[in-house]
Amino acid sequence: MKILITGAAGFIGSALALRLLERGDSVIGIDNHNNYYDPILKEARLARHIDHPGYTHLRIDLADRKAIEDAFANHKPQRVVNLAAQAGVRYSIENPMAYVESNIVGFAHILEGCRHNGVDHLVYASSSSVYGANTGMPFSVHHNVDHPLSLYAASKKSNELMAHTYSHLYGLPTTGLRFFTVYGPWGRPDMALFKFTKAILEDKPMEVFNYGKHRRDFTYIDDIVEGVIRVLDRPAPPNPKWSGGQPDPATSQSCWRVYNIGNNKPVELMDYIAAIEKSLGRKAKMDLLPLQPGDVPDTYADVDDLVEQFDYKPNMPFEQGVAQFVAWYCDYFKVQL
Repeated sequence: MKILITGAAGFIGSALALRLLERGDSVIGIDNHNNYYDPILKEARLARHIDHPGYTHLRIDLADRKAIEDAFANHKPQRVVNLAAQAGVRYSIENPMAYVESNIVGFAHILEGCRHNGVDHLVYASSSSVYGANTGMPFSVHHNVDHPLSLYAASKKSNELMAHTYSHLYGLPTTGLRFFTVYGPWGRPDMALFKFTKAILEDKPMEVFNYGKHRRDFTYIDDIVEGVIRVLDRPAPPNPKWSGGQPDPATSQSCWRVYNIGNNKPVELMDYIAAIEKSLGRKAKMDLLPLQPGDVPDTYADVDDLVEQFDYKPNMPFEQGVAQFVAWYCDYFKVQL
């Protein structure tokens, strides 16, 4: 297969590119290498696969309509995985237009590229943040999600709605994956695991929001990539039982689907911190702070649909996953424990 991945120098995109290249696919990677976090880390991720004979890298922005049109026209991907996005809940509160340009306008350019170039499946990153004000646990794709709490969440919900329109009007099979707190080696510096590890090693207090009472469905990077590949290989089908009288939010009479992809085992934040302390052999200093605007107290993924339809079974215990991240972090930053 010839597969286009946006966000190919990102955490998930780079890991996915490696797996697809290993199995013999050709990969076209797109990334704008912005400075939301240290671009040096993006270059280091990219160095793992940029010289592979099956890989082509394009340094362009999703918001650049002409560049995206040319990428599709010149490379003719058969399938597309859209992972590029302006990430971060808290950043969206101060910089909302960055999310409109990348996550909404940029996604429209991807949809148009797929529509006009015969792409047979678009898989795109949604987010657990779309559940917003929902409190019913575990979060299910069959629940209504119309009350986002951040513009980041709203942009991801918008992607799901935009994709449905293209599936309905143009017959483009689209699948949205609601990622639940992805972590692991080569992760993003703005994520809790990275920030906590750095603070503990520097013997500095770390900010722990909601007084440490968060629960998160932490999902290891390898489990995420495995799920993405299984879904990518089977274009979304219509649901013949779908009814407009009782509409199922996760399926459609069009070739459109949405799935949760998570570990299905929420972890208390303080237990997560304890795992970092154990791996580092050091104690954390904590500033316990209230819940931040845009944050939700808990996430917990119902992944029954992914298990039943794709035999998806995340299997990385969070303690082991944290230890693997810490080992990578110490190697990457040359830290001696």
